[in-house]
Amino acid sequence: MFDYEACLSACARGDQQALRRLYEQDSSHLLGVALRIVRDKGLAEDVVHDAFIKIWNGAAGFDLSRGSARGWMFSITRHLALNIVRNAGREIALSQAHEPHAEPAETFEFTARSGQIHTCLAHLDPARRRCILHAYVDGYSHSEIAEKLGTPLGTIKAWIKRSLAALRECMA
Repeated sequence: MFDYEACLSACARGDQQALRRLYEQDSSHLLGVALRIVRDKGLAEDVVHDAFIKIWNGAAGFDLSRGSARGWMFSITRHLALNIVRNAGREIALSQAHEPHAEPAETFEFTARSGQIHTCLAHLDPARRRCILHAYVDGYSHSEIAEKLGTPLGTIKAWIKRSLAALRECMA
């Protein structure tokens, strides 16, 4: 079993090899999370790079009483990726608003649809919403979600499949 807490403690003491071990252990998982959010491999790689800088610089401030070390690392990555998406949305809306050729309807539609996903997610059953968020925001596999929620794997797969169909219908 990989000891994330020990690696973070070592990072806090300046041990660069500990950071390397963290990177080797979870960089691909963190890249998957970032990629699902930003939907661009180059941006996702930048997010992971920035996340490891934050992990290195913030290791001394990690508090085990507030959650697991691995969860903390994933949280840093998610927040950085979400900030990029939010900032990109603002930049698109602002650039479209200032372009003489931008259609006001297009700007409105983009803004409305970005908030629509939150409304659609709110209509899902809480357990199914957690499955979707664990899969597409946290980057967990179906089996990891099943283990985390203490629910059979087949049930998790069915919930995710039905929830995605419901979200597609709601977004249409």
